[in-house]
Amino acid sequence: MLLIVWTCPWSLLAQTASPSLQPLFADIALQSERDKLRQHLRDRTLGETLALPLNPENEYRYQSACWAISQFMPADPRIETLLRRCLQHYRLLETETRRAFLEALYTVHPAGFESGLLALLEAEAHPKLFAMICLYLQRSDPANRSALLARMRSRWPQADAHPILSSLQSFLHAADQKEKAPPPDVGDIFRYQHSFGIKTVYSFQRWDRDQPGLAAVQGSDGRFVRDSAGRLLLFRQLARSGSNLPYFITNGNTPQGIFSIQGIGQSTNRFIGPTPNLQLTMPFEDGWKGYFQMPADTSEPKASYAYLLPEGWRAYAPAWEAYAAGQAGRTEIIAHGTTIDPSFFWGQPFHPISPTLGCLCAPEDWDPQTGLLRDSEQLRLTEAFRKAPGPSKGYFIVLNLDDSRRPIERADLETLIEAYERGQ
Repeated sequence: MLLIVWTCPWSLLAQTASPSLQPLFADIALQSERDKLRQHLRDRTLGETLALPLNPENEYRYQSACWAISQFMPADPRIETLLRRCLQHYRLLETETRRAFLEALYTVHPAGFESGLLALLEAEAHPKLFAMICLYLQRSDPANRSALLARMRSRWPQADAHPILSSLQSFLHAADQKEKAPPPDVGDIFRYQHSFGIKTVYSFQRWDRDQPGLAAVQGSDGRFVRDSAGRLLLFRQLARSGSNLPYFITNGNTPQGIFSIQGIGQSTNRFIGPTPNLQLTMPFEDGWKGYFQMPADTSEPKASYAYLLPEGWRAYAPAWEAYAAGQAGRTEIIAHGTTIDPSFFWGQPFHPISPTLGCLCAPEDWDPQTGLLRDSEQLRLTEAFRKAPGPSKGYFIVLNLDDSRRPIERADLETLIEAYERGQ
């Protein structure tokens, strides 16, 4: 029997155990289980929920439906009815239900709810929910930017001191830029990490997170991992969340910047699957415990984080997204595989990779008849990290290269990495 309980999303990522040496199997990848999931989403998550009034007794059902919509993006005309009912009752909803509604709305309905949300903006006292409403209104009409900034400053005069509102302010200021500024010399990052003697995974992405990226592994010796023929090993990775919200919102896209690799683990979450994953922590997560891989003054976290960046990168704002997201309360972002049926995302630029709750996801192919793993970029990534020179921990750096509307390709990275290695 398929048991599905849509819970508060961060609980989906937390449980880990030692990686198994047995052949990898995921019952959720069986075609029979995938069919049951679709039926459950159609008949129970949407159908039964809509048959119930939205009141305190049934509110959890609506919250659960919104979480499911954000993850699976099902194409169902009834979703709009559910979201409009949530909007109608918004002021009576619990905070978490409001957040689930706003996230689902941002995920599947980019327009059509502007007037209703605008009416809620003045009364919303929760900074994160206020920010999510602003983000929807700005995306639907970029001309709203100045008015939204003015409302925020009027409502919260000390917005600069609030992690989410200060990030929202920066995001709205930059929202009208047609092209994102290119990063500083990427070779400086490679050389700097080599100087520390700490192995590092780099995940190169686009500003448009609909476009999949590529990850590469640099050993503590400064060299990038290659196969026996000398070819650079690269691994597809998606840094897009289901919602596609910005990095400073819970369940938004993966922030750029520096994460700390705490080792290799194995998730008990069925949708992540049993393939070994890279356990990451971010600034401010778990009180800085274990984040730094070298002696650091955690009483001065900003200076210590800055020290992890080459001098020419310290003023580059996107490199601080992970720091800002950690301040805003984001946690439990890891690099993992997926058992989710890729047909949910048919027609999307990132198909067949699954969007996540803000993690980095590598594509996997599971046999729908046996439930066994047939192919996995995630497994190859973790093995490359495991075998690279250096200890079992390291750093994981997420970096947007540019705003091209195409996936990161091998040629994009070979040019960068080979130029660096020639100069060693």
